[in-house]
Amino acid sequence: MAFRSAVVTFPGSNCDRDLAVALEKVSGTPAIRVWHGDAELPERLDFIALPGGFSYGDYLRCGAMAARSPIVRAVVAAAGRGVPVLGICNGFQVLTESGLLPGALMRNAQLTFTCRSVPLAVENSQSLFTAGYEAGETIHLPVAHHDGNYFADPATLDRLEGEGRVAFRYGEEVNGSQRRIAGVLSETGTVLGMMPHPERAIEPELGGTDGRALFESAVRGLVEA
Repeated sequence: MAFRSAVVTFPGSNCDRDLAVALEKVSGTPAIRVWHGDAELPERLDFIALPGGFSYGDYLRCGAMAARSPIVRAVVAAAGRGVPVLGICNGFQVLTESGLLPGALMRNAQLTFTCRSVPLAVENSQSLFTAGYEAGETIHLPVAHHDGNYFADPATLDRLEGEGRVAFRYGEEVNGSQRRIAGVLSETGTVLGMMPHPERAIEPELGGTDGRALFESAVRGLVEA
């Protein structure tokens, strides 16, 4: 059967098309586009992606309003059934606001928008999303965010570290994130939130291909499962 993925669009999303293109290029099957006001997801989904942008204009807190939209309630339910979910940038913020991932994304420590390529250390290479990388490998992905400063209490941070749920770590100071955490996995390993943009690094023409392995890992893992 063809790989079935869905990309959610919120008012203010601006990376949804990039994410859909990345999924289609890697899987060979167009991603299904889903609107924030939809109450249900398409049937038999293999993968759900929440894109970057400024959902609902980032009013209240980034991702807070999107987390209460009808479609995110369906995403939470699907995640509970084991459907893999990837949230990138604003999508990561939605995942924390919806409770699918712990912690919060706060204003960058330098109080400015950060937009550049950054080095990342692959901390966990055993998940669905990261199996295409080597543990300890350094990759480079672009970031573009104003509120990417990952925060959690010390006990939560220790638990994430101890359970191998830190997927990626910044190789340099980027935004003030505690322990330089750039990506976090759920307890099941089927939900990943990350601030850097792998969908912007899948072809040489885009400046690099280090993000492609993330999508290839997910597609391969789900198709072969």
